[in-house]
Amino acid sequence: MPSLGELVAPRRMGRDFRWLLASSWTSNVGDGVALAAAPLLIASMTSSPILVAAGAILQFLPWLLFGLHAGAIADRFDRRRLVMFANGARAVVLAGLCVFLLTGTANIWIVLAVAFLYGTAEVFVDTAGSTLLPMLVKPADLGLGNARLQAGYLVANQFAGPPLGAFLFAAGSAWPFLVEVVCVALAVVLISRMAKTPVPPRPSAGSGAQETEHPPVHTDIAEGLRWLWRNPPVRMLVLIILVFNVTWAAPWGVLVLYATEHLQMGAVGYGALTTASAAGGILATLSFGWLERHVSFATLMRVVLSLEVLMHLSFALTTTGWVALVIMFFFGAYAFVWGTISTTVRQRLVPAELQGRVASVNMVGVFGGMVIGQALGGVIAEVWGLTAPWWFAFVGAALTLLLVWKPISQIVSAKPVE
Repeated sequence: MPSLGELVAPRRMGRDFRWLLASSWTSNVGDGVALAAAPLLIASMTSSPILVAAGAILQFLPWLLFGLHAGAIADRFDRRRLVMFANGARAVVLAGLCVFLLTGTANIWIVLAVAFLYGTAEVFVDTAGSTLLPMLVKPADLGLGNARLQAGYLVANQFAGPPLGAFLFAAGSAWPFLVEVVCVALAVVLISRMAKTPVPPRPSAGSGAQETEHPPVHTDIAEGLRWLWRNPPVRMLVLIILVFNVTWAAPWGVLVLYATEHLQMGAVGYGALTTASAAGGILATLSFGWLERHVSFATLMRVVLSLEVLMHLSFALTTTGWVALVIMFFFGAYAFVWGTISTTVRQRLVPAELQGRVASVNMVGVFGGMVIGQALGGVIAEVWGLTAPWWFAFVGAALTLLLVWKPISQIVSAKPVE
């Protein structure tokens, strides 16, 4: 019978994959702690809805400002060292916040500044980190590798971390952030045990040019955008993710009001929705290997996106809290499958030297879609009521699915560009 370590990270995937996995899981524990503690800290300092919302916005605003630059930089340098440096910057920023909290000099403006700086460093961590797996494992193992990384995110960031963060905050406002400093610093140590990853290959600069010279960053960004535009399968995948994030974020932006006012679930019930989603994702991690062996990626993608459409319709129609919890459980399961498959397909199709730039465009699309969707959802709910964003999401996702149903086969069957 194989050991637990062999089941989680098979030996064939290599020692460096295990270090990457350990670093990612450890970092996610710290991020999960902050997921609950950061909003609690902001709410303890201000009752202004604008400032409370600003704390959330400043977590993803850096993606819109620096995401493409982070991708270009990840394609220039040793990606492992870039992750180490950016995580080190996160630890320093958090340590500074702890000093302010322990000395009683922290205020809302300092906390918001920390949120922006931390979010900026996180852009570089996530972008460079997403390029490491294809450099460590064979293409056939990318699905399993992404599933294991996603499992750490679900268990540590979404399931275990937030309750721990809330408990630590109750003991003292600085405690959750001190724990996060330790987790992020330990993640740096763990990923440092990996062998040095090669600097991504770059096309020859031509006769007489020095290969060590880099063009301006905007030139690299433009090169990545051109490659993406000229590659229909990857371009279509990024567009699908963008549009489905718009439709998904529209109702999610007002989910707390939908749960507490429309479904009458209360604060505890609203929190239970997140727990149900994480539980569904954990179930999917246990079954992903079987799904990958027995069901084609094209079929899985169509099933998952169809379930997304049905989820929006179900939430629009339900008036019962326990039904919402069941829906959210299955949402967590299929969302995990979609995230794993879409990442795996993209990584298989993108050349090593462009992994960072294409991944960054994808993430900018994710967060850009969330910004657009949340803005639309707020307006729609204000004018037509709390179920209206779900109807908008249902119609939008259904129309999008009809348009991409056939291209999904072309995405999955495409061959990597040499």
